[in-house]
Amino acid sequence: MEVIYKAHVNENTGKIQTVKEHSENTADLCRQFAIPALADVMYAIGLLHDIGKFQESFQRRIDGAMIRVEHSTCGALAAKERYPDPIGLMMEYCIAGHHSGIPDGGNKSDKLNLDSSTLYGRLNRKFEDFSIYQNELKLPEINQKSMLTFLTQDCGRNVELLVDKFAFLTRYAFSCLVDADSIDTARFCSNEEVKPLAADFCACLQKVDTKLKSFNCTTSLQKTRAVLQQQVFRKADVNGEIFLMNMPTGSGKTLCSVKYTLERAIRTGKKRIIYVIPYNSIIDQTVRVFEELFGQDAEILRHQSTFSYEDETDYTEDYRKAARHGAENWDVASIIVTTAVQFFESVYSNKRGKLRKLHNMADSILIFDEAHLMPQDYLQPCLRAIAYITRYLNSEAVFLTATMPDFSKLLRQYALENSKIVELIDDTSGFSEFQKCRYRSLGQLSTETLLEMAADAPSSLIIVNKKKSAKRLFEQCRGKKYHLTTSMTTYDRERVIREIHTELKQLEKDFPNYESVPEDRRITIMSTSLIEAGVDLDVFTVFRELSGLDSILQAGGRCNREGKRSEAEVCVFEFSDENKTSQDMKSNITISILDRYKDISCQQSIKEYYDRLFFIKKDAIERNTITQNCHDIFGIPFHKYAQDFELIDSKTISLVVPRDQRSQEMVDSLKYTGGGVGIARRLQKYTCSIYQQELDDLIRQHVADDFGTGIWCLTNPDYYDKNTGISFEAKDYFI
Repeated sequence: MEVIYKAHVNENTGKIQTVKEHSENTADLCRQFAIPALADVMYAIGLLHDIGKFQESFQRRIDGAMIRVEHSTCGALAAKERYPDPIGLMMEYCIAGHHSGIPDGGNKSDKLNLDSSTLYGRLNRKFEDFSIYQNELKLPEINQKSMLTFLTQDCGRNVELLVDKFAFLTRYAFSCLVDADSIDTARFCSNEEVKPLAADFCACLQKVDTKLKSFNCTTSLQKTRAVLQQQVFRKADVNGEIFLMNMPTGSGKTLCSVKYTLERAIRTGKKRIIYVIPYNSIIDQTVRVFEELFGQDAEILRHQSTFSYEDETDYTEDYRKAARHGAENWDVASIIVTTAVQFFESVYSNKRGKLRKLHNMADSILIFDEAHLMPQDYLQPCLRAIAYITRYLNSEAVFLTATMPDFSKLLRQYALENSKIVELIDDTSGFSEFQKCRYRSLGQLSTETLLEMAADAPSSLIIVNKKKSAKRLFEQCRGKKYHLTTSMTTYDRERVIREIHTELKQLEKDFPNYESVPEDRRITIMSTSLIEAGVDLDVFTVFRELSGLDSILQAGGRCNREGKRSEAEVCVFEFSDENKTSQDMKSNITISILDRYKDISCQQSIKEYYDRLFFIKKDAIERNTITQNCHDIFGIPFHKYAQDFELIDSKTISLVVPRDQRSQEMVDSLKYTGGGVGIARRLQKYTCSIYQQELDDLIRQHVADDFGTGIWCLTNPDYYDKNTGISFEAKDYFI
């Protein structure tokens, strides 16, 4: 009687999928996903990934035996035996890690430790006979010479570059494998096909063109804006890998980038447009603009940690189902809006859940909005990932910002020397038209003087470097005032921003020339830097505490934003009544820029600032590469590097604060039932950021609890104020 080797059993129908069927299906999908240079390698990986299921113990397990059986390493052993390095090694990393994540390579001493989770350690474990795979599956021949040529392309004699490229391609191959494995398993077990999120690039482009034609072009500024945009549009036929779009605030760079990107996608046959935003807080505004612009012609996938489709009532169930699936691997979406954290962690993770998206970054246009905000300490891996995706995965990237560093130099220094870089703006002479405010340094000010100066303006925005400074200003300020920091929940920050918008519009309506505005109508906003990118405010005067030049210029984008006034000011200051700590390097560079340039927003000023900053940070930038502590392809620390790859400050912890009935019900669910699938994401809107020692303080006061779930919640509402956020003393304690 023929033995049936089972890979999966459909719990609903009892139907069996054999190991051979699953392996061949996965191999076909792997080949379909892969770039041509890796097609045969991926087919072999797909065939071998589950051959450990031919073990007798695994078959007993799938029949109900309560035993643990390791099957992933068997395919890695077969790859090691069948294919020479480096082909075999790439397969070993992928197959061994296709459930638990790509392991660290380790070293030869791990062979003696059977408990070692490194690739070296796992390959020396003993397994039952699984050789039946040789009769069931036909492995392909792989052209080793061709593969070696591809691997060494662009590396020259640089071993570090070769190791880094091998690591990237291994993560890419892993992405193809785990997505193919997941898709075939889901098709068999649930037989559910997900409807793609549709986007008609040509129809979208027509709507963008219609929008652009609707703008009047009569004033000098409007004419200059049109000239700048035409520089970009004329280069839609110029081929390259990375395109730099340096456009000042107010020049219409978002709409310009959308038109250019759609043009490129249509002309080059790209499958996806992926818009990468630096912060979660900016995505709402970006998606809203796109949805209003494209209407029914594009279903947009937003992928961010603070958003859950479960809570949205504006979408159909089919859309929500497709979006939930699309967030796993991006395969059903043509237009994606995500954060820089999601994007880069999807490139440098070692886990299947995150890394599963990497191969779907191929055949795409990537737009990096506010590109100057790429994490500087991880600039090298970020730039190198972009260079690899554009060079080897048939994609293109657009860097978009009003304060552009010399990315041509940085890409050649830290990524690939021969990246094909195209400057989309050659003539910057018109940039001065968009200078809607002048910058001046006030030196040191006391809190009282600062607030008095702010109170003289019809509306003012004070941006400070510390949350405690913003709160102190808010508490001492009189009149109509607002406060924005990450001590407040996203729920309350969104509410406050809506209130500010409403109040500013009413102020302009009631006082069109901002003359004789009574004290009780003047508006003062206290905020940290979170307001500097993506929050569309237009205030009369901005006060910015000394910081990096990029932050100061971003703050300037909130002042006289529409250019309706001939004169407006951004005032740079330092607190005279705070304990002075040593200035950070950004502030020190900015001080000298303020002394040197009459107009700190000019292109020469910005270039000098970034040149000096990246020169000083050179060692820190080079310290965070995956090759820092490995010198060959056998010991790559995939797992350790993924754990250490943190683009945001992990010292902060999210604390849930119930702010309405829905959030209270979710917290109660955590408390009494442990919650459910997706509850952590749905609670993101109700979180604020605190430090570990601050959480410890709340726990000591018995006002914070995680109910055994790992999701920390505030249990006493007296420790939170809707206007200032989290406090560490109950309201009753204040005198």
